[in-house]
Amino acid sequence: MRKVGIIMNGVTGRMGTNQHLARSIAAIRRQGGLELRDKSVVMPDPVLVGRSAAKLEKLAADWGVERWSTNLQECLADDANLIYFDAQSTLLRAEAVRAAIRAGKHIYCEKPLAGTLDESLDLAREAARARIKNGVVQDKLFLPGLLKLKQVIASGLLGRILSVRGEFGYWVFEGPTPAAQRPSWNYRKDEGGGIILDMFPHWQYVIENIFGRIDSVSCTARTTIPERVDESGKTYPCTADDAAYATFELEGGVVVQINSSWATRVNRDELVEFHVDGTGGSAVAGLRECKVQPRVATPKAVWNPDISNPIAFREAWQNVPSTSPEENAFKIQWEMFLRHVFEDAPFPHSFLEAAKGVQLAEAGLQSWKERHWVDLPELKLN
Repeated sequence: MRKVGIIMNGVTGRMGTNQHLARSIAAIRRQGGLELRDKSVVMPDPVLVGRSAAKLEKLAADWGVERWSTNLQECLADDANLIYFDAQSTLLRAEAVRAAIRAGKHIYCEKPLAGTLDESLDLAREAARARIKNGVVQDKLFLPGLLKLKQVIASGLLGRILSVRGEFGYWVFEGPTPAAQRPSWNYRKDEGGGIILDMFPHWQYVIENIFGRIDSVSCTARTTIPERVDESGKTYPCTADDAAYATFELEGGVVVQINSSWATRVNRDELVEFHVDGTGGSAVAGLRECKVQPRVATPKAVWNPDISNPIAFREAWQNVPSTSPEENAFKIQWEMFLRHVFEDAPFPHSFLEAAKGVQLAEAGLQSWKERHWVDLPELKLN
């Protein structure tokens, strides 16, 4: 068994603790490590890094981790640490990733890779020159609902896809009671907050991996809640967008519309749903579930506002069953990255792909500001 040192920076945050430490690295450790193709086993040996010694010490004790540190440079200088992982807030990430590149570490990090497209591309180029393995979290692709949707599309049941309609969001409480479910920096523009920068990188990889390349975007957004209460109980002004309404035109003519909001109350089966219409049928996919309605089972609706509709539309949909065991999406991608490092297995979710997500976010912000469609040129490192 080979131990692999993994620097986990920013892991005291919600996503870092729950998804990356508890449900990924700790889960891999509990299963006895990751078995490679040659039957050897690699065992993650994390070192938790952050600014608060008290938080790190408690987190390490909670999850049986032996190492923690408030000194990132010392951790980067330790040859036993082969991989650097970053789950810090957006504007802190680029500097730390650049230091990890200089230290020769393989790097896996949360999205967005950086706060701007130029900085994201710079990091992608530096990583390529350093010949280090690099990757970004694109967890939605490994969720059961979207995996089922990909199977449905591959089967041909939908025929030619015409359009996609996405709805994402929930009500984030303003505080103090109930307390907000998201950190206050999400609502401060100068700290890298905003729903466009947070969610458009997700929409980019979901759309392009399932439906096709995005050619252009039209977007408008709002800061709907002017004030919120932060973690210390203080009221602060919200300066970042918390709701965005976007239309994406794809190569080949498919139109995708996605509403994203932290100021909406949920009246759907899941917190995000994608309704896909095609000539042969339709599908509705969420995080966990997917249902379909083939053309042959589509009820013949007639518009008549003068009577109650006799058709129970929701009953005409069929659930897509699970055909394989369901694992945590973050854990799946962590194992993929470890195989990429140790087996040179394919890992398409590179820093260049991460830059495409930031490109879409910048285009969305530009469209909102200038009130017009914005085209997305193809990105290349050279």
